[in-house]
Amino acid sequence: MTMRMLKLPANAAQQPDPELNLDDPETNFNAMLKIRADTSGKDFFFGFPGQAWAMIPQEGNFRCFRTFGLGAGRIEEVEEGWRIYNREVLYYLDPDTGEILNEWSNPFLGGKKVEVFHIANDPVNGVFARKGNPVLSPPYPYVTCGDVIAFQWDFYISKPAAMNRADYPLYSSGDMDNHAELWGIQGRKSDVLNPDITSGQCSLSWSRVADWLPFMEMGNSPGIMTFHSQCVKLLGGVTDLPRYILDYTEKHYPKYLTAPTEWNGPQMTSTAGEFKKYIDAKQAGAD
Repeated sequence: MTMRMLKLPANAAQQPDPELNLDDPETNFNAMLKIRADTSGKDFFFGFPGQAWAMIPQEGNFRCFRTFGLGAGRIEEVEEGWRIYNREVLYYLDPDTGEILNEWSNPFLGGKKVEVFHIANDPVNGVFARKGNPVLSPPYPYVTCGDVIAFQWDFYISKPAAMNRADYPLYSSGDMDNHAELWGIQGRKSDVLNPDITSGQCSLSWSRVADWLPFMEMGNSPGIMTFHSQCVKLLGGVTDLPRYILDYTEKHYPKYLTAPTEWNGPQMTSTAGEFKKYIDAKQAGAD
């Protein structure tokens, strides 16, 4: 797998701030962690509403879903840096009513009904290493304006697809998975400088550009999916979620209301990999 993070000059257009020099790798590292997580080791949560669109060359752009996601994580300091324990779930909603979908009428297939496969990634664990990691080591690209700090993470990922075309023609767009995950992580300088705050206010922008969702059954038809969500740290905990999202999660995905507690090394659960397991089990049961 190839993962590249777009590394901009840390502070290309500005002079270092004498109060908070984010060009210094350790200062940059600690600021990002306090904004993105909770350095006390407590669980932290993000809610992220958004939309998912299909872009079909020479045909148009189509809003397919509203989305709503929940992330639960915690960090733990270790010798090389900080471990992050994380899991995340994202629901596909009706684009007009906001209803959480179990099935979807695919307009690109004449209204064919397909079963919706929500994102449920557990775990999504990694290590923010102080040095040596070309992707997750500081200093992280940033901009500042007044009390605002914004870190920018742009990941471009290329790896063999979880499902190849030969064995999964209905669900696979191709033998390679090329996609982008684009993040903006925004917080407050005043929170970072306050020694009494371990988890600062944080809002994130998340975009994803990728192939068709496998459950859409689009195969290798021309087109891509784009996701865009605004993510907010839930400083009041999961009770800050919309009531219907919390109720649905408590009923169907309750473990996603707490962060993982076990460390089995860095593990990035893949939604495509989980969908492959589901399809394989379904086909095995039919045989």
